[in-house]
Amino acid sequence: MRPLRRTRQNGGVKLLVAAHASELAAFEADIPGFERLLTGVGKIPAASALTRALCQGEYDEIVVVGTAGAIDDAVEGGIYDIAGAIQHDVKGLDGTFGEHVSLPPRVDTGHDGLVIATGDHFVDDAQTVALIRGLGARLVDMESYALIWVAQQFGVPIRILRAVSDRAQDGATELWDVVVERCSHQLRDEFRTRYGV
Repeated sequence: MRPLRRTRQNGGVKLLVAAHASELAAFEADIPGFERLLTGVGKIPAASALTRALCQGEYDEIVVVGTAGAIDDAVEGGIYDIAGAIQHDVKGLDGTFGEHVSLPPRVDTGHDGLVIATGDHFVDDAQTVALIRGLGARLVDMESYALIWVAQQFGVPIRILRAVSDRAQDGATELWDVVVERCSHQLRDEFRTRYGV
């Protein structure tokens, strides 16, 4: 059952979403046609914050920006659309890695792009990367699956743009702190190209 939402009087509003404030460092506080939502890092904060926002207002589209780690050597730095998300920190009742006991194995945005693996821990070692790569993902993050799933429950279109911040290998935690501002500027440029604001 879909939660009730208050309809906005002005219409045509999109929701700009990021998990961490540093991912929005290059974005102005006020962007015409957009409201801003900072969710916090991880699946539960992301799901909770987006659910509250969608219960309170009507949006034409959710546009998520942020960073991701690359787990495929063929994925270079840059900005990528996310086509779908899986979870890398769950197991099914039979112990199958990447399957949740009740949620779908994969959720999709409806856009062409890469598959991302979402989990509630920061991936920064080669052994974990190898396991996750086996699920078919090429990037990793901590929110995309939750955000897509919530958007689907409300029937709101969602687009996720991820900037590659690291190779998701040993030392990636330290690298993220250094490159996130550069990634934010790349995301802002891509956002301006796509949305004209």
